[in-house]
Amino acid sequence: MITKTSCLIRIFLRSLFIQSSFNFWRMQNLGFVFAVIPLIKSAGMDGIEASRVLNRHLQMFSTHPCLAGPVLGSVVKLEEETQDGREVEDLKKTLMGPYAAMGDAFFWGAWRPFAAIGGVVLMMEGVLWAPLLFLILYNPVPFYVRLKGFIEGYRRGRRGIDFVGGLHLPALAGKVRWMSVVLLGVLAAAISRNAGHACAVVPNLLMDILFSGVILLCFWMVTRGISTMKILYGTVALLLLLSF
Repeated sequence: MITKTSCLIRIFLRSLFIQSSFNFWRMQNLGFVFAVIPLIKSAGMDGIEASRVLNRHLQMFSTHPCLAGPVLGSVVKLEEETQDGREVEDLKKTLMGPYAAMGDAFFWGAWRPFAAIGGVVLMMEGVLWAPLLFLILYNPVPFYVRLKGFIEGYRRGRRGIDFVGGLHLPALAGKVRWMSVVLLGVLAAAISRNAGHACAVVPNLLMDILFSGVILLCFWMVTRGISTMKILYGTVALLLLLSF
């Protein structure tokens, strides 16, 4: 017999693969169904009831994968508490849109570029394990949000959104972008130092002014809403031209 704890662990682990069967028809629906199957088995549903639950979750579902855990936790709790399938569907539809927007802005638009820039800086400094360190820097935050969000979603049910709201992801994304700009300045210094002959003929004071100007320019572009990744690529391209 599957205990409740064992069932929840299985559901969470399966939720990590929600993107594996992504399709352009109903997005993450197959991954969501794959995650809730342990719930159906542990509840001992008959064929008709199980079919209703499966069909309910085979409908279109799309949110940021790192925030799928909080949605799944709330849905599992609601499935246990009510037989009203419409309420479960409404909860999914209500949460998936805002979670997708917050997740894209923070994880794709801020945290991943920050971790990538950090990895490039380490690479420019000759650190052999830079790609691995990038993964070590990036992955703990998404995994924490997935796990803690699933736990809190299941514990709070309909109020699971309070946990995600408490993370303040939009505001945090802005702070991470500023940190990325600082790392861009460090990256600019690392690239120019490795450029060798181009920097050798430029006085140190002029180089300091140049680097300060690059950092201030990056700050200005971030305030104008320009993507951090575009700033990164532009900075690298500029410094590579200066190295010729």
